[in-house]
Amino acid sequence: MKNAVQTTIDSTGRLVLPQTVRDEAGILPGMVLRVSVQDGRIEIEPVAREVRIVQKGPLRIAVPIEEGPSLTEETVERVRREIREHGS
Repeated sequence: MKNAVQTTIDSTGRLVLPQTVRDEAGILPGMVLRVSVQDGRIEIEPVAREVRIVQKGPLRIAVPIEEGPSLTEETVERVRREIREHGS
């Protein structure tokens, strides 16, 4: 995200991440997030879901161990575009 956005924190400590930030970061409702402080900066990032590899016909696929939000077509396309632009 090139432009910073402002938000507020309420009296109970809740912070609303604007839609543009959530979209850019690929954050979906129900995702587990890791919050840390580095050199006085607050960092928020999605926690990778644990998967197990299973055989499905001739393919081996990754299956999430815990339930969570499904990938959207938009998320898949965004990641594919980023990989093409910046390499793997």
